[in-house]
Amino acid sequence: MQLHEARVVLTGASGGIGLAITETLCAAGARVLAVARHQDALLALLKRYPQNLSWVAADLTLAADQGKVLAAAESVGGINLLINAAGVNHFAMLEQLDDSDIQGMLAVNVGAPICLTKRLLPMLKQADSAMVVNVGSTYGSIGYPGYASYCATKFALRGFSEALRRELADTRVSVLYVAPRATRTSMNSAAAQALNDALKASVDDPQAVASAVAHAIAGERRDVYLGWPERFFVRLNSLLPNLVDRGLRKQLPLIRRLSEKTENEPPKP
Repeated sequence: MQLHEARVVLTGASGGIGLAITETLCAAGARVLAVARHQDALLALLKRYPQNLSWVAADLTLAADQGKVLAAAESVGGINLLINAAGVNHFAMLEQLDDSDIQGMLAVNVGAPICLTKRLLPMLKQADSAMVVNVGSTYGSIGYPGYASYCATKFALRGFSEALRRELADTRVSVLYVAPRATRTSMNSAAAQALNDALKASVDDPQAVASAVAHAIAGERRDVYLGWPERFFVRLNSLLPNLVDRGLRKQLPLIRRLSEKTENEPPKP
């Protein structure tokens, strides 16, 4: 797909990765309908790209707001690209999470992209060529302690992407699944950042992820896994999960200790 020909609905547009993708696509000439609950983070881009960027306020866990996105897409003449980039995360052991935290992750990370994709599919099918992009995670392929619920949502999103791709195999709509590794965004708690630091994990800039997403769209890829050695560990986990089990067990004391700090962190504004 030529990016300057893209007519996009992009969710999570005010977040770290979503905001970077928004900027990258607008700079390439795409027309982007940015979906976010709040406009503040988008104001600078709305001023810089008034011909390319528009915004619709929506809480995608609500059916009525999903309808608002559909209506907004119809009002701009339809779309040929849907990017499901909205997501939430909590670094904590399972027993440390409130039920509301778990339900929130399921609603935003799984329910919202599936239901919004269903609503927009008829419009996507009308395009000469179209694509659904689901932004997942390395944790959609590797179950990691401290992220059990988050992993569950990203495993689900990866499975949804695979199944949807096969459902649409006889249409002009393709499906791209993107799996970033750790990325420098406000979604990460201080404890999650401390874990990355302690493990000397590479943390990508959101703009690097956005660039990879744009190249994958232009190249009509089916999936992209970012980072090395993360790609290696994804493969290793599929072939020799017991080996990964042993490696992660050694990290458990550190993960448990840092997850306890999450409980004492003040909520982010």
